[in-house]
Amino acid sequence: MTRAVLCFGDSNTYGSIPGVAGGRYDWETRWPGVLARELGDGWRVVEEGLPGRTTVFDDPLAPYRRGADYLPPCLDSHTPLDAVVIFLGTNDLKTRLSAGPADIAGGLGVLAQTALAVTPRVLLLSLPRLGAELSGEFAGANEKAGALPRCIAEVAAAVGAGFLDLSTLVTYSAIDGFHLDPDGHAAIGDAVAQHLLDVF
Repeated sequence: MTRAVLCFGDSNTYGSIPGVAGGRYDWETRWPGVLARELGDGWRVVEEGLPGRTTVFDDPLAPYRRGADYLPPCLDSHTPLDAVVIFLGTNDLKTRLSAGPADIAGGLGVLAQTALAVTPRVLLLSLPRLGAELSGEFAGANEKAGALPRCIAEVAAAVGAGFLDLSTLVTYSAIDGFHLDPDGHAAIGDAVAQHLLDVF
């Protein structure tokens, strides 16, 4: 029997290279690719990463990026799924969206409930630690990000999803402060694989 897991995220699931406009890591480097390698035969990993994607918020400067809009048809197109991993929230930290930690966690909860309607297991990932060099659009993000693990853990428990705190494992690249380097991708792929192998 082959199990299927959907990785639903933003540019860090897509594999954007820090500081390189339009750059994308290859499949073997991106964390869903690492996950596929670590899970091994018997698993199918579906990668759904879109740069700029938010949880439930409309970004006036990046339209058509609301995860809440795309997740339902995405689930339908890839069903049946044994698990869904949701790695979002970085774009929600942008100053122009005015979303606090509880709002961002609540958005993840909405997505988790949507996924749990069609799959038995959902894993919410809290964000890696933000890097030191952040642009103006992320002003104040470090303070909000610091409160996210607790908020997301509470939401995950409330809706019946799993939770993995990436802030204890990974820091975003110092090049731009909000994208993963290869070591970060490797650490996330390994950690998610271990979680899935533990629960299945």
